[in-house]
Amino acid sequence: MERRTLSPGFEVSAIGLGCMGMSEFYGPRDDDSAMKVLSEAVDLGVDFFDTADMYGPHHNESLLGRFLADSGADVKVATKFGIVRNPGEYKRRLDNSPDYARRACEASLKRLGREQIDLYYVHRIEQDRAIEETMEGLANLVRAGKIARIGLCEVSAETLKRAHAVHPVAAVQTEYSLWSRHVEADILPTCRALGVGFVPYSPLGRGFLTGSFQEEAAFKEGDFRASLPRFQDEALTTNRRIAGAVAKMAAEKGCTPAQLSLAWLLSKGDDIVPIPGTKRLEYLRDNVGAVQVRLDAADVSRLESLIEALPVAGARYTAEGMKGVNA
Repeated sequence: MERRTLSPGFEVSAIGLGCMGMSEFYGPRDDDSAMKVLSEAVDLGVDFFDTADMYGPHHNESLLGRFLADSGADVKVATKFGIVRNPGEYKRRLDNSPDYARRACEASLKRLGREQIDLYYVHRIEQDRAIEETMEGLANLVRAGKIARIGLCEVSAETLKRAHAVHPVAAVQTEYSLWSRHVEADILPTCRALGVGFVPYSPLGRGFLTGSFQEEAAFKEGDFRASLPRFQDEALTTNRRIAGAVAKMAAEKGCTPAQLSLAWLLSKGDDIVPIPGTKRLEYLRDNVGAVQVRLDAADVSRLESLIEALPVAGARYTAEGMKGVNA
């Protein structure tokens, strides 16, 4: 497995594993299957696992904690705080206060069975709280040895600059894929100017770029994609042309659409580490295979031109999901 450096001294596998779907948002959970995926990921050289306290809520961290305790796997764990929600509800509120950060961190450490979190993200930015206050609280957690590094999710460039002035930010995590390229305008250049690594989540467009929704969209109970604007019938009709373009070029390159989509991200810079999520072994193996796909400048240019010629219909989230995005 190729290795990449997100920040000084923080080297991880070029492709990480998003663990959210093992607990909720993408249909029923199956802990036994999830454990097999986690184990196979380690065998394939993946050592960067991404979770959050709100996935479940709390179930995902506990699941990962059980795996780490049973396997003794040597992996880097990133988790998050700041979104507060009740089980079974999508509705949420944001809390970035230092006191809540400390309590949330201590609870995450207990669930994960660890003495230190490798990368601790602010999951969403609280609009009415100064980022400097939040960063000071997180810096105290670094000094206490509870977290090794600080990360921010879905943050604006200006807020990142202010945060980084208080304490170095190791990584920014934001949605980035062939159909969500908004980060290229501002936040990605700012990360590079500051030496901050970048972690794209939903790098496969929540599965859309793999071609999974080229026919009628059928969602299992509990799959939140059914509510997302881009997955509504009218939007899907428009967006299918994007997946079709990806599939056509993937066939020409002799790889899968998922591998092409991830290879494109990997080609965008050595400071980028995508974290595709899955709870199925075949998808995990497919995703990891992306590191073997090589795209030259002409391939990248052609792929981007194909996508840019097609409109993307629908917002990334509902209004509730947009809380704290680009804050």
